[in-house]
Amino acid sequence: MNTLTNFIINLVLSVPGLLLALTVHEFAHGWIADKMGDPTARYNGRLSLNPVAHMDLFGTICLLFFHFGWAKPVPINPRNFRNKRLGIVAVSLAGPVSNFLLALVMGFVFGAVARFVPLGMLKEFLIEVLRYAIVMNVGLMIFNLIPIPPLDGSKILMEFLPPKYKFKLYSIERYFSIILLVLVYTGILTPVLSFFSSKILMFIDKIVWLVF
Repeated sequence: MNTLTNFIINLVLSVPGLLLALTVHEFAHGWIADKMGDPTARYNGRLSLNPVAHMDLFGTICLLFFHFGWAKPVPINPRNFRNKRLGIVAVSLAGPVSNFLLALVMGFVFGAVARFVPLGMLKEFLIEVLRYAIVMNVGLMIFNLIPIPPLDGSKILMEFLPPKYKFKLYSIERYFSIILLVLVYTGILTPVLSFFSSKILMFIDKIVWLVF
């Protein structure tokens, strides 16, 4: 197969997992924020599992073509949280945790398909779609836990920093987006991301095959 054909096949196989991963991630942020006392996401129509509600056109295109992108951030107002620090930490963790749980669920579906669906084109297609979905969810989880603004990991880190360091980090937060882009496109982060992703994938694999 030529390069274009391979690209189209990979695109078809990856789109379901990509849309599911991003949608659940953003929904989880908004849902937990709502439970913690902030209805902003609900008022803005973001407590939805409709991918359209969360997709950023340019960010989605970048994800599909360059494997680095984003969805529309869910609007959050921390001042509405009943416990501000706990709210920020819980909401920040919600996205990555939801991706891990989704990857685990997809892993069990993968195991069921592998064991019970008869051999054929349908089985091969489902196996590949599920494999992409699992890898994408784990990748999104690990990437968002990196403690570099504007990723979720940085919001968690900042809640445990002394006030003076937290203020300093907030004051230069806008520059970290450029740093993050450089780290991604130069591949500096790749070994770290690959290491942790492989460990999580192996863990999911062991859990799934304990059942199947």
